[in-house]
Amino acid sequence: MCNSLLVSVSPLQHCCFSTRPRDCHCCRAMHITQLNRECLLHLFSFLDKNSRKNLAKTCHKLLEVFQDPLLWSLLNFHSPVELKKDNFLLGPALKHLSICWYSERVKVCNIEDWMKNSFQKDFCKRHENTVSDFLLDVCNRCPNLLSLTLSGCGHVTDDCILQLLKHCPNLKSLKLENCVRITDHTLQAVTLHGASLQTLHVDFCRNVTQAGLERVREKCPSIMLRAEKSANMIPDSKPEKKLMLQKASRKLVQL
Repeated sequence: MCNSLLVSVSPLQHCCFSTRPRDCHCCRAMHITQLNRECLLHLFSFLDKNSRKNLAKTCHKLLEVFQDPLLWSLLNFHSPVELKKDNFLLGPALKHLSICWYSERVKVCNIEDWMKNSFQKDFCKRHENTVSDFLLDVCNRCPNLLSLTLSGCGHVTDDCILQLLKHCPNLKSLKLENCVRITDHTLQAVTLHGASLQTLHVDFCRNVTQAGLERVREKCPSIMLRAEKSANMIPDSKPEKKLMLQKASRKLVQL
């Protein structure tokens, strides 16, 4: 199949894809596989993950290019479903990772657990551990990660971020948006294991408190901290449960 992929090369070294030889006196046709590895990597870099995978199926040489770690220093995903596709390579070369889910379905994941009906709970179970499992895989295989952006990942937990901070010591940027299970435990993990961190965003993370933010500012003053619509929002717990905890703490103080 790849023998039908041709490249037209002019005296000016200009390359363009073609499916058949061009009848041109100033150009000569050549197979794409005749290009050197650097040129092939450059061409692959313009393709999305699915296109790279499809092109890699055409022959062994293009498969080798697809598997080159240099091609996979940046990964962007737009839904948890994409994490399950075998159309990318995960390894030490990965420097920048983003998982941003902006679908209307994100609203279901962001509903307080105690308010979800059976249909909503069933929907969440289908992908509840998808992002967390993927991030744990990143912990084990991508120690050189420099930046991580998560948006709309409502099931990512504090423990998952803790493991990332421990296994990716060079992490400089951590941006979390609309991740409702993120709490002050993540902020504490930042103060303990985020030695390289320079930027921290916890926007629309309603279980983050003002006290937790102040602790980060106090212990890590060099970090550029941002928390839009986070502290003092409604926490992910039943109101009556919170009230009972407050009453119990008051009794302990009186004793």
